[in-house]
Amino acid sequence: MSLANLALISQRLPELRAEHRALDQAIDQLAANPEDELELKRLKRRRLQLKDCITQLENLLIPDEPA
Repeated sequence: MSLANLALISQRLPELRAEHRALDQAIDQLAANPEDELELKRLKRRRLQLKDCITQLENLLIPDEPA
């Protein structure tokens, strides 16, 4: 993996983590006032997608072990 790709991943991770935290807060607020269950499900689905994306990017940053 090139140095530029690693830099992009390192830059993108904090953005994704911030969006994940914002979704956590939004979900907590909606859960306290369950008026829009569809919106709550949509936010939870997006949060899960973000978590998966964060995990994939973090795994790309882990160097491969030599065989």
